[in-house]
Amino acid sequence: MPDLPLKTVFRTQGNNRALKDGTVKPRGYSLDFEEVPVLIQAFRRMVRGLEFDVCEMALTTYFCARAHGVRFTALPVFLVRAFHHGAILVNTRAGIATPKDLEGRRVGVNRGYTVTTGVWARSILQDEHGVDLSRVTWVLSGDEHVAAYRPPANVVPIEPGGDMAEMLASGELAAAIGIKSDHPDVKPLIPEGLEAGLSALRSRGLHPINHLVVVNDDVLAAHPDLAAALFEAFAEAKRLYVERLKAGRIEQPTAVDEVHRRVLAIVGDPLPYGIEPNRQVLEQLIGHAVTQRIIDRPVTVDDLFAAGTHDLVG
Repeated sequence: MPDLPLKTVFRTQGNNRALKDGTVKPRGYSLDFEEVPVLIQAFRRMVRGLEFDVCEMALTTYFCARAHGVRFTALPVFLVRAFHHGAILVNTRAGIATPKDLEGRRVGVNRGYTVTTGVWARSILQDEHGVDLSRVTWVLSGDEHVAAYRPPANVVPIEPGGDMAEMLASGELAAAIGIKSDHPDVKPLIPEGLEAGLSALRSRGLHPINHLVVVNDDVLAAHPDLAAALFEAFAEAKRLYVERLKAGRIEQPTAVDEVHRRVLAIVGDPLPYGIEPNRQVLEQLIGHAVTQRIIDRPVTVDDLFAAGTHDLVG
């Protein structure tokens, strides 16, 4: 019997490359890749139209989508992790001496309020610097992937025609999360963001998850062995990548590869898959999602993931 094709979208990077080039294949299935140049558009298409069988997905978008009844379920395959201390830029003329000074000010957030980088960055402001998030006005440059989501009252859209980088450079925004700027009056709020993130990893094991993998619920229901087959294939592709990373055999390493190398030196596997190795960071993000009103109530970690994957580690 030929392998069942699955319409699939996920990025090409080290830990996924063996799946993209066919070196590793899920047992009994074939991945029929669609390349979506702007990956967040694939998130939106999956959330709003279930256009794919298997899709990379931002983690807090998944929390929000599940809370609004979208019919897909995650695998504990965490494709992307990142440190977010450096994601917060500030206008140096805005009088922001410490993160607490953001209270009472307008702070931009690239795209939607539920964007995972924004959630993690706000958690850093709250946990490490004591910022009262409810006293900041969060200004969005776009809308939410989950159209039914309604943000808190202190979240507002950008003015029509507004450009977030220009508004930050002019001082109309005191700070912004998740944008790029080379304006001389703009600098990171937290200096040496990567080093601050690595310090948080060493001191409290914080290695934030950004993206995972979701599968259409109808496809999962029709193929009970699919979730485990996909997990094992992703885990094998990642294992091959980590072996090359350890051996220094990554050709033309990217900035992401370099961060993975630094994390590897601290904790070993820079991209652990499975619920148990990630339970603490998942519970932490669920707590922040509730506090920041991404979701109305806490969810149980195990309930987020497909049956057949709960005991898998890779």
